[in-house]
This record gives sequence, structure tokens and C-alpha cells, in this order.
Amino acid sequence: MNAQTEKRLVPGPAGQIEVAIDLPSDGATPAGMALICHPNPTQGGTMDNKVVQTLARAFIHLGWRAVRFNFRGIGKSDGAWDEGRGEVDDALAVLAALRAPGEALILSGFSFGGYVASRAATALAEPAQRLVLVGPATSRFDTASVPADTVVIHGEVDDVVPLSAVLDWARPQSLPVTVVPGVGHFFHGQLPLLKSLVVRAFDPARA
Repeated sequence: MNAQTEKRLVPGPAGQIEVAIDLPSDGATPAGMALICHPNPTQGGTMDNKVVQTLARAFIHLGWRAVRFNFRGIGKSDGAWDEGRGEVDDALAVLAALRAPGEALILSGFSFGGYVASRAATALAEPAQRLVLVGPATSRFDTASVPADTVVIHGEVDDVVPLSAVLDWARPQSLPVTVVPGVGHFFHGQLPLLKSLVVRAFDPARA
């Protein structure tokens, strides 16, 4: 993402997993770890996706350590697509490798990554402080129920995951969804707004 991005490999269930780590630019001790899961790898999704990078920038701005990673079979990550099952295991493996005991955690994801984040959250012994899901793929994958304070952001005219599908998933949970008018799945032209919405959800004074 920038010259300070640290790339490394960590052990995973299908082999090595490629990760990218960014720290707050002011040199302060990070508030915790923010893990960001990327969109569907069968459709070109990687940790360098623009929405994923925008989420990373938002968390860095908030003072968190942002960790992105490539699911199995993508980039330098070993293995092959596992239809969402193994990809949840990949996320848990990255957390096991990089999260310090007791470290505060934000779990986030875009599209398919939102599904992975929701599922990973249910498997943690030390729960995440917050979930952030952007364009979660609720129409395509069995996205788990999430805590009431989860941040969900979706484009009004998303042609990959219809807004109606996200509302159908959110409704039984009485879960608010922030809808961005006129925006599609990839938030083209509205990435600064997306970053601002995420920052505002945590710290309105910084937005």
C-alpha cells in the first residue's frame, strides 16, 4: 500500500499465507489489530483490492495496525480455492500468527471477505471488539449473524450483492445498514467517502 508496508509469510492450514502489515504513520503504539478480508478470489479479489486498501487506510488513520492477507491460492499464498470453508481457516490462521494475547481486534471484510469475517468472528475464543462489513456477500454465502454494533456499509445500486439481500440478512438481527446512494459494489469514485464513514463510526472527531 505504501513504502512502509511490511510483507511476510505466516503458516496456514494449506501452507504459507501472504500478509501485508501497515502501522499508524505517527509512530504511536497501535490501538490493536485490524484484520481485513478481501473479496472473492475466483473473481479477481486480492488483498490489494481498492476497497480493502481503503479499509486499511481508515484503520491506520484511527491508530490501528492494519493487516491484509491473500487467501489460499492467491499471490504468494499456498493452496487452492475451498469455496469459503478453508478461507475462514486462513483468516483464523493469520490471527493466530499475528494477534498478540489480549490484543484488541477489529475484524473486517469486503464482499466475500465480509462473509469470512462474520464466520471467523464466531470461532474466536477472544472476541473482536468490532466488525466492519462492506458490501457483504449475503446473497452468495451463508453470512453469520453479527453483534449489534457491527458497522455494515452497502451501495444502493450494488449489482453484485443486491441491497435487498443485505437488508433481508440484517432485518432479523435488527441491524442497521448504512446505504450509500447511487454507489455500486466497488464504490467507484466514492472511496474517500467510504473511508470517512468507517472512521466516523469509530471516532467522529477524526472523520
